[in-house]
Amino acid sequence: MKKIDFPVLNVQMISTSKVIANDYNPNKVAYPEMKLLKHSIEQDGYTQPIVTYYDKKKDIYVIVDGFHRYRCAKEYFHLEEIPVVVIKKDIKNRMASTIRHNRARGTHQIKDMSIIVKDLAEFGWSDEKICNELGMELDEVIRLKQVTGLKEAFQNHEFSKSWDEFEKRYYSDQIKNND
Repeated sequence: MKKIDFPVLNVQMISTSKVIANDYNPNKVAYPEMKLLKHSIEQDGYTQPIVTYYDKKKDIYVIVDGFHRYRCAKEYFHLEEIPVVVIKKDIKNRMASTIRHNRARGTHQIKDMSIIVKDLAEFGWSDEKICNELGMELDEVIRLKQVTGLKEAFQNHEFSKSWDEFEKRYYSDQIKNND
């Protein structure tokens, strides 16, 4: 069996001025996900260190994974230090590590997400709170609620009275004449 390393057991607080992005990461985060990451850090703090490679010659830490957490630290929170772990790999293996980290995150399954949305609604969260806490748009929350069943999904939803208003405005004379 291969020996497994545990760099996570050696978290260090490093000056953000010594941490730099790598020049090969293809991962991009859209604005809504970046906003959600910021919110996540505000709510939960930094729960995962940034994975880095330490370049002794330049005395810098090159990011292998966690660039967007690093961006939050610098751009939103203006942190002077961030938690990092160091892996000791050459460039080709760091590149492979970056891709593995990116791909290993996986994706959220719609069925599983719909159950979570349903459960949060049953716990009393409004659609707006679900949107804010999970970084979703209202139409996405509604679609996920529909997956779990229409009746239950909308039982506490307040619907517009627009049809009643429409009938009163345009058919009120006919309604009176039929009486």
